Amino acid sequence: MQPSSTDERLVPMRLQRFLARAGVASRRGSENLMTAGRVRVNGEVVTELGSRVDPRTDVVSVDGREVRLGEAPAYLMLNKPAGYLCTMRDPRGRPTVAELMPLEDHPGLFCVGRLDKDTTGLLLFTTDGDAAQRLLHPSYEKEKRYLALIDRPLSARARLALERGIALDDGPAAPAKVRELGAEEARGVPFAIAKWPHGAAAVELTIHEGRKHQVKRMFKAVGREVLALHRASFGPLELGELALGAWRELTHDEVSALRAL
Repeated sequence: MQPSSTDERLVPMRLQRFLARAGVASRRGSENLMTAGRVRVNGEVVTELGSRVDPRTDVVSVDGREVRLGEAPAYLMLNKPAGYLCTMRDPRGRPTVAELMPLEDHPGLFCVGRLDKDTTGLLLFTTDGDAAQRLLHPSYEKEKRYLALIDRPLSARARLALERGIALDDGPAAPAKVRELGAEEARGVPFAIAKWPHGAAAVELTIHEGRKHQVKRMFKAVGREVLALHRASFGPLELGELALGAWRELTHDEVSALRAL
């Protein structure tokens, strides 16, 4: 009997490609898992990147958890607290967001983009490397809504400059949406600051770019200092009532909305 076209696509297959297709991690992330000795094939640790597997007969596991093709990639969101680095491993032993996530269930999990160490709020995690690359690509304009505590209120001129597109040292920032928060609404924002300084103001800033320290640099360009920063949304995802330091899996509708981007 002739092999089916499906069988022909499955055999043989590089191990890192198998792991990526199974939703464990991106290909680069899968290679890292292999070289770290965390991947076994038929009970034997495999670290050689050129290794191949037969998905129909070989048993592949990561950190003791069996992996099969057809498993859906994982998508989770975290309400990141202040004080954690957005990396899955830090050679200096500093606290990382990996400590807050269920890596035992999703060993290839990684964060999509970054938040500064002192910034709180919505951080997306996935095992889908291809989707992560698309979400981070500048051509996919994803709105990101930040709540910023700044040292003093915006003037009409400063607000207009942000709305028109402020000049930064690495090129002009795209126009932002700006909304000043009233006192009652601002009190409900979980800013990572013990006490509001006298004269501080809260502002909602919505952008669709993702440059390093962009929000802080935008406010600095109009003469304002960011005292605390919180990301409330990323594309179609809303943080909602998720507690600080807690995570949850995305719903089917949320995953579909992300993919629709």
